[in-house]
Amino acid sequence: MADLSAFPITQRWPAGNPDIIQLYSLPTPNGVKISIALEELGLPYEPHLVSFGTNDQKSPEFVSLNPNGRIPAIIDPNGPDGKPIGIFESGAILLYLAEKTGHLIPADAVGRYETIQWLFFQMGGIGPMFGQFGHFHKFAADKVANNSYPVERYRDESKRLLSVLEGRLQGRKWIMGDVYTIADIATFPWVRGADVFYGGRELLEYAKFPAVMDWLERCIARPASEKGLNIPARPA
Repeated sequence: MADLSAFPITQRWPAGNPDIIQLYSLPTPNGVKISIALEELGLPYEPHLVSFGTNDQKSPEFVSLNPNGRIPAIIDPNGPDGKPIGIFESGAILLYLAEKTGHLIPADAVGRYETIQWLFFQMGGIGPMFGQFGHFHKFAADKVANNSYPVERYRDESKRLLSVLEGRLQGRKWIMGDVYTIADIATFPWVRGADVFYGGRELLEYAKFPAVMDWLERCIARPASEKGLNIPARPA
């Protein structure tokens, strides 16, 4: 049985089975990337709910694994050289899981780097910009009621990013063509989330991006997505 005692986070979220991947997360656009990837890969894992309502992500135990205090994070008891490893940042975790298993990323160097660049496109563009749009459009609407600039700025940048994705998906089933990769897994929860969590479908004019909408439906319909989108389960 793996010894995870070196990770203080396991004191607050004890591992029921320390021999499998421990996932510390919440079903947000960032969080579900990892549960979806784990489901796609068929890797056994144990999810632990990190509640924003009680600021779990700021607790000393969580920060011991991710000093940035953000979900998701994992511990893999079977890391490099067979030793446990902790990883934070969703993009880094996706890349780690893909390279660990040899799946969800092309084996050839050109395809690999092309996938990574689209992963970074989500991490550096779609995630931050959609997140800011959602913040000002939904969660801080009262604070900017007399100032339309924040919503307009992030709305327009989000639409620009959607147009980039629309161009990429022309004639393609997935971002990398015929192969479903971590680039898709990283990106579609945010496109879905801008609608489901932020109510931004009309403001972002989703109807103007038909290739993106068709791709989004294909992503959501995958069995691993249907399951992973709700892991860890929120309290009833």
